[in-house]
Amino acid sequence: MGVLLHEVSLSYPGTGLVIDRMSAEIEDGEFIAVLGASGCGKSSLLNIISGLLAPSAGWLEVPEDGAAFMFQDSNLLPWLSAGANVELALKLADYPKALRAQRVRELFELVQLSHAVDKKPHELSGGMRQRVALARALAQDRQVLLMDEPFAALDAITRDMLHEELRNLWEQTGKTIIFVTHNVREAIRLAGRILVLSSHPGRILETRRITDELRRNPAQAADLANELTTILRKEQRKHEHTDRT
Repeated sequence: MGVLLHEVSLSYPGTGLVIDRMSAEIEDGEFIAVLGASGCGKSSLLNIISGLLAPSAGWLEVPEDGAAFMFQDSNLLPWLSAGANVELALKLADYPKALRAQRVRELFELVQLSHAVDKKPHELSGGMRQRVALARALAQDRQVLLMDEPFAALDAITRDMLHEELRNLWEQTGKTIIFVTHNVREAIRLAGRILVLSSHPGRILETRRITDELRRNPAQAADLANELTTILRKEQRKHEHTDRT
């Protein structure tokens, strides 16, 4: 089972409507990018899917075990080793104690970080800390993985490397990934489908399927990136105009 949203809306007191009647069907094993400018409700949507927020209207269906969440900041506990941070997630998920050390090793191998199990977070680069955060999210062993701009703070070279590793990991695990970003090229590189949101309140403006053929064609990818960027800029200007009036 994937994720089903039906006419989902969200309002905050004093802010008004943040998400407006959003409907989408995300299939099991899909890699979806949610693309939109700041303030369009992308993070709020993930919070609703994760169960951290209840929608103001509409309904949704998610797998019984819920969803794992990976944030922009790794939020690792600084006094624990990288491995211990992931083991803590296993403990909270009631993973058998006798099997935790082996599972930690498997997860670190999966994110290509086997050499860093015993290192403290301050000894790791930003990209390595995000890999540990990804291993921690995978430790929850849930089919749906929510990722809220996890690579936004990284330099371009590190981000490019992690894009490739995330795609490989998705292909290996078959997880359903919902990846929030405001970076058009990141969305095109990673996702099989892109949901483009309007600016405040968030509505689904466009849905675009991304094929491997398009991804491998620089000219086609650039044309699509320019098209989506134009849509987002138009929405952002509309939002800024509304704020001034």
